[in-house]
Amino acid sequence: MIRPYILAETNWEALKEESFELVILPWGATEAHNYHLPYATDNIQADHLTAEAARVAWEKGGRPIVLPTLPFGVNTGQSDIYLDINLNPSTQLAILTDIVEVLNRQGLYKLVLFNGHGGNNFKPLVRELGYKFPKMFISFCSFPQALDKGLYFEEEGDHADEMETSLMLHLRPDLVLSREKWGMGASKKFKIKSFSEGWAWAERKWSEISEDTGVGNPHKASKEKGERFFNDVTQKMGHFFYELCKADTKDLYE
Repeated sequence: MIRPYILAETNWEALKEESFELVILPWGATEAHNYHLPYATDNIQADHLTAEAARVAWEKGGRPIVLPTLPFGVNTGQSDIYLDINLNPSTQLAILTDIVEVLNRQGLYKLVLFNGHGGNNFKPLVRELGYKFPKMFISFCSFPQALDKGLYFEEEGDHADEMETSLMLHLRPDLVLSREKWGMGASKKFKIKSFSEGWAWAERKWSEISEDTGVGNPHKASKEKGERFFNDVTQKMGHFFYELCKADTKDLYE
C-alpha cells in the first residue's frame, strides 16, 4: 500500500491536491559497520525510523512528508577505510541549500533534518540557512539521544554497537552476518583526557582506534531489544513530528 507521507512512494495524482505541514529529510551515511553490519546501516535505520515516526504523526492528524534518505555523510575521519564515502560539510551545505530553496519557493517552511550518522554536524548549516532563508524554520534531531539507551542496552558504544546491531536484527536481519563473524568493537580513547571528557573535541582517526571499525561490543544485541527500542523511539519522534506540524513558528516560546 502506498504510504502518503513517503515522497518516494506517492504520486502527482495525490500530491496535486495535497498540502503538507512539515518536510522531513533523513540523512545517513555509507560506511563500514564492524564486520557484520551492512555499509547502508545508517540509511536503513533512517528510512525505517522516519517512516514509522511520520506514520505516527500522520495518524495523529499531522501532515508530514518524508523525502528520500541522503545516503552519504561526513566521513573525513575514515578516509582510509575502503569505500567509506565522504561528503564534506561544505558539500552538505550546497545540497541542503538547493533543497531549502525548493521548499522556500513552494511555501513549505518547516524542515526537520533527521540525522542518522554521528559524523554529520548540522548545527552550523542550520544557522547559516536560517539566516539566508528567514521564512524557513529548520531544525534537526538525532534518534540515539531521544531515549535513555541504558534502559534498553547493556553495552556502551556509538558505532555498530549493541544498539545498532539490535536495530538491524529487527529491521533487516537478512543483512546481518552470523554471530561468529561479529567483531568485539573494542576501541582506543585519546590519551589527552580532555577529549574523552567531552568538553574538548578532535576528530578520531578511525583506522587507529578500531580494528573492526566498530565502537562498542555488539554481542549482547538481540532482535527483541531492537524492536522495543524502535517502537519507543518512533513513538517519541512521531509526537515530535506532530508537534512541529501543528506549531506556530511565530509563537514558539513560553
